[in-house]
Amino acid sequence: MDGRDLVRSVKLIGSVRGLRMVRSAVRRRNADTRALPPRGAERARVPGLVVGAEPGPGGGVVRFTRSELRVRVTVGGAVFWSWDGADPLPSYALTGAAPEADPRARLEPDKEDGWQVVSERLTFVVSRHGAVELRTPGGVMLRRELPPRWWEPVAGGAARWVQRSELPADARFFGLGGRASGPRLRDGVYRLWNTDPGGRFGPKDDPLSVTMPVQLVVSDAGTHLVFHDNTWSGRVTLREGEEGAGSGHDRPGTCEVRMDGGPLRCWATAGTPARVLQSWTALTGAPALPPSWALGPQHARWGFGGEREVRRVVAGYRERGLPLSALHLDIDHLVGHRVFTVDRDRFPDLPGLAKELREEGVRLVSIVDPAVKAEPGYTVFDSGAAVGSRGAFVRDARGRVVRGEVWPGECVYPDFTDPRVREWWGGLYEERLAQGFSGVWHDMNEPVSFAAFGDPTLPRSARHCLEGRGGDHREAHNVYGLAMARAGHEALRRLRPQERPFLFSRSGWAGMQRYGGTWSGDVSTGWPGLRASLALVLGLGLCGVPYSGPDVGGFDGFPSPELYLRWFQLGAYLPLFRTHAAIDAGRREPWEFGPRVLEYARAVLVERERLRPYFETLAGLAALTGAPYARPLWWGAPGERALRDCEDAFLLGDALLVAPVLERGADSRAVRLPRGRWYDTATGEVHEGPGQVLLDAPLSRVPVLARAGSVLPVRGADGEVELEVWAPAAGRTGGGLVMLDTGDTRGRAEVERYTTKLVDGKVVVEREGVEGPVGRRVRVRGL
Repeated sequence: MDGRDLVRSVKLIGSVRGLRMVRSAVRRRNADTRALPPRGAERARVPGLVVGAEPGPGGGVVRFTRSELRVRVTVGGAVFWSWDGADPLPSYALTGAAPEADPRARLEPDKEDGWQVVSERLTFVVSRHGAVELRTPGGVMLRRELPPRWWEPVAGGAARWVQRSELPADARFFGLGGRASGPRLRDGVYRLWNTDPGGRFGPKDDPLSVTMPVQLVVSDAGTHLVFHDNTWSGRVTLREGEEGAGSGHDRPGTCEVRMDGGPLRCWATAGTPARVLQSWTALTGAPALPPSWALGPQHARWGFGGEREVRRVVAGYRERGLPLSALHLDIDHLVGHRVFTVDRDRFPDLPGLAKELREEGVRLVSIVDPAVKAEPGYTVFDSGAAVGSRGAFVRDARGRVVRGEVWPGECVYPDFTDPRVREWWGGLYEERLAQGFSGVWHDMNEPVSFAAFGDPTLPRSARHCLEGRGGDHREAHNVYGLAMARAGHEALRRLRPQERPFLFSRSGWAGMQRYGGTWSGDVSTGWPGLRASLALVLGLGLCGVPYSGPDVGGFDGFPSPELYLRWFQLGAYLPLFRTHAAIDAGRREPWEFGPRVLEYARAVLVERERLRPYFETLAGLAALTGAPYARPLWWGAPGERALRDCEDAFLLGDALLVAPVLERGADSRAVRLPRGRWYDTATGEVHEGPGQVLLDAPLSRVPVLARAGSVLPVRGADGEVELEVWAPAAGRTGGGLVMLDTGDTRGRAEVERYTTKLVDGKVVVEREGVEGPVGRRVRVRGL
């Protein structure tokens, strides 16, 4: 932040707070200067030459002159390897115990004094110098990890390290959490440090609130995922390869992972994209299944002001025939922005309001920030200070409670890496439930401390429990939001065992899907922000977080009617469909943008509700298999190179292709089609893929195509679920799955499997395991 930025910050939030921000930044810098001295002289180290090996279940240990490499193939097909004796546990990413070793896989000698482990999905090859290759069962290289290098401070302390990799020249990179420039990650440096972008961001801003050392790589050789299980700060440098570069030789793609400390340990899995995500889910936990109402339209605003405005907005939706499932209250409903309070002047009877709205089919969702105002007499502060012998709040290296500047003023921060603190914090959610809230959204949990310069977070030297191991903020920062989500999710399950929790979090890390979803954060209002919204959802889905969405309309500005409508149309086909805006960015109700926008917004809202059974099915499949709702076009055909580079359209499940309009003034757009027959759902026009087609995209709608032969569960005119079947091409078959929400608190639902075929010009629909009629009304389209 330069001087001009500081002036703007002071004007934005007041001169008193601006001075506090300066003081907070100075205090943080001084704390780190005292507790984190310069690294001084360092000693570089590489593994050296191989000196022996010890086979064991699932792999074994390969020893080098200056390190050792542990390898283990697990029963699920994932491969784990680590240097310097690092174990799979403890890990914030993994769920429960580490997967069992596959007894069929054994470490065996390879050529040139190397070693290898052959498994069903991967061959793991170790060279005598410490390079590692991941190969397909047929021997094709997916990835080559060069020998790592460590730098160890001579005076002691955490060793930093670098791991360089080479990949096929045609490889494309995806993942690394939520990246606004994605979903395809081009050449550049990507930081691993969850960061509040400061009220707005666009495609060029990096990092954001959710960073993960999770890479998904697609090439002709196959698809694989690599996860560096290390929570420390770091950066990843990517460079795509080039075929036939220089004298006709391929230039491989490269990846360089640099970490400031922590273990060098990795997980890898390979196969089809669906199989890769299923393996990743088995490793890190199934996504939490949202309640059915959370798949409907939701509305939020920072600045409702009070009960009267909330009722006005809900009545506006109802009177205009617009569906609405939930309304979110931001920090302005709290007393002085203090968490777990209610401003009785603005909301004199919040439980009564919540009950009234719920009877109309609208749930209330509450914001929850982690920062606690440091104010004796404030119940949350006092009860936190009484947790254990040292209290619930993060302390610095000298044992003093760390203080930062957030919306309530001077605040302290719960240490969510302490199980006792999570239990205490979770108990506070009983107050939210008593106020009538049906869910929560966690904000500002990177965590944030406003500062005039430097990272807007806690001192890197701040101390954390880290499940009893102890450590500082360099290791705990990236999992702070994840641990907070765990505290909230476990509390909601405990307090309301008869209901599925609804929680989504701005910040998180690998494995955050176990506790709920996420959203974009404060995406900038503008056409670049619209494009970034899609990139974030697709990228997060490939990291195992299927439930996410943007602030429709953007957070910080005033969208034009056209921009708002195009954003609204995109949001209607994403998992989390929520409008939201800052207190000074105007309203986001559809009728505020004129009668034409209202008409078109109503049409897409009605379509979203018609597709609710399909979204329930996608949610159930995500919980079962890890497959994201919104998928890149190459999901079913990663070998088609043209699809790997397509970033402006996506698949919604297997059945639909959505092509949002991301440019101002466009009334048509080119769409790249995967292989097969596709029907325009608005016009019925037939298109054959693979190839590119030009489709009409009037302001009233965005192009949505249905795959021939697909079966979609939809809501009929009478409210009952019916099957929408798109005719298969002659000589081909199709099908689909149906998983309807039964309300079961554990998310269990029966899976209905349907097949389709064309017989004598008629579409025949059959349900597997059922003789005769399928038991649901069927509507055939596309004939």
